[in-house]
Amino acid sequence: MDIQSGHSVEHALLHYKEGLGTFTQKMPELAKSFNAFTEVCFQEGVLSQKQKQLIALGISLYSQDEYCIIYHVKGCLDQGATEEEILETIGVTAAFGGGATMSQAVTLVQEAVSELTTLKQ
Repeated sequence: MDIQSGHSVEHALLHYKEGLGTFTQKMPELAKSFNAFTEVCFQEGVLSQKQKQLIALGISLYSQDEYCIIYHVKGCLDQGATEEEILETIGVTAAFGGGATMSQAVTLVQEAVSELTTLKQ
């Protein structure tokens, strides 16, 4: 799926729901268990449903899952998140993504270069 090539957000949500319906028909117990688990995860608790949707949006962005991005933007809006809260979530996600890259670069990559360069000599 590529939203940017002309598929609408509404079409993507419909496509997801249709696919979920087909999967549920083929694997009813698995789908039932997964749905029950996710319902519990997104219930109001110490974290609000809005906070949980914002977290899910950040994870969706980081994993580059277009369906989940759309689904959780809708979840954020449905739970009353403002555009500013959504944009701030994007900023935190971008910082995390950059931080993950940097942490591996300054440790694992530098260590690998050092060891592999030593092995060549």
